[in-house]
Amino acid sequence: MDFSQSLAEKTNIILDKWVVAVRKDMRIESADELSYTAIRDHIPDVLKAMITVLSKSEDNDIQSIVVASFQHGAIRAEQGFDPAEIAREYHLLRTVIFDTIQADLLKGTSSEVIRSMRLIDAVIDEAIARCFKSYVEERLRELQQLQSSLALHNEELTRLINANQEYLSQLAHDLKHPLTSIIGYSDLFLRQQRRKTGTNNPSINNVEHIERVLRNGRQLLRLINDVLELSRYEAGQIKLHPALTDVPEIVINVCEMLEPLTVDKKLQITIDCERAPKEVFTDGFQLQQIITNLISNAIRYTESGNINIECQVLDEKKWAIAVIDTGIGIAPEDQTQIFEPYFRIRSGKKSFLPDSTGLGLAIVLRLVKLLQGEINVVSQLGVGSTFTVTLPLKLEN
Repeated sequence: MDFSQSLAEKTNIILDKWVVAVRKDMRIESADELSYTAIRDHIPDVLKAMITVLSKSEDNDIQSIVVASFQHGAIRAEQGFDPAEIAREYHLLRTVIFDTIQADLLKGTSSEVIRSMRLIDAVIDEAIARCFKSYVEERLRELQQLQSSLALHNEELTRLINANQEYLSQLAHDLKHPLTSIIGYSDLFLRQQRRKTGTNNPSINNVEHIERVLRNGRQLLRLINDVLELSRYEAGQIKLHPALTDVPEIVINVCEMLEPLTVDKKLQITIDCERAPKEVFTDGFQLQQIITNLISNAIRYTESGNINIECQVLDEKKWAIAVIDTGIGIAPEDQTQIFEPYFRIRSGKKSFLPDSTGLGLAIVLRLVKLLQGEINVVSQLGVGSTFTVTLPLKLEN
């Protein structure tokens, strides 16, 4: 029997069952928010190559597998999948294929069944190998971009530090640990890759090293960006570009950008802009920076509950935006220091959250002053915090 025809006729059934299986699998969390098309990706091309391989008239179609799997691996890297999730995807694909064509397989002879099962396994194994190879290459490309960005930021940071030595000791302390991790894991990865030159099957450990490098690199880059923003303000280098700005649109855009962080922690975020000014004359970019820092801070210090954003016009000259969370709250003795650079509030038994730089609120305060406004906080430990920013409807020259 030629099982390629059976596989071709049931391709759509296999794809539908596989997408459902991927969505239901608790070990593939990265697929939770993806559409049907995004999950399916290039798997139809892998099945098409499998059909060709199973055909008695053609024994291999390696090129189709290579192309489809390379594209699949690169896209999964962009979508944030980790290696274990990709491996789980292909495990489910193998299971769904055999379950779907099982009745047809039972009609064949023993040798036909064995040949078909071996070929299906071979195609999936080859697809996994090629997929992981492109996944690693995509991660390496991201790592190289991150390295270039860090180098440019480091040059700017060095120039600013030479001009202003304040906070140098604290900055060096904050940069030390993530930088050490980046250097260590990068060196380990490079040494392992040299030993495995010529192989098409990169180990999972290497991919995990890359993930650690990227995670620490992103944290370091965020810290450097915050330091640069603070330094530019202190040096008077931030130039305002006031224009008519749509406040509700900025708030909605920021919330959409930060939505993945709320999904991870299962937080509810609500927006009340019913009484907000439709347009204000201000610097839209700096206003977005203020709102982004306040909401991301609320997400970082809230483990359960909700975050509310409220905007309203106060009078003919002023308007206000409030970010209200149900987070850990701020102790009264800390509320006078939270806008100081590098000050971080305590979180339970920890002295501070590991991804906190202590610069977010310091930047917010300075940007609020730059936009001729003011900020105040009301907070209670274990209940939550409310940060309210009051700004003019029209920025004065």
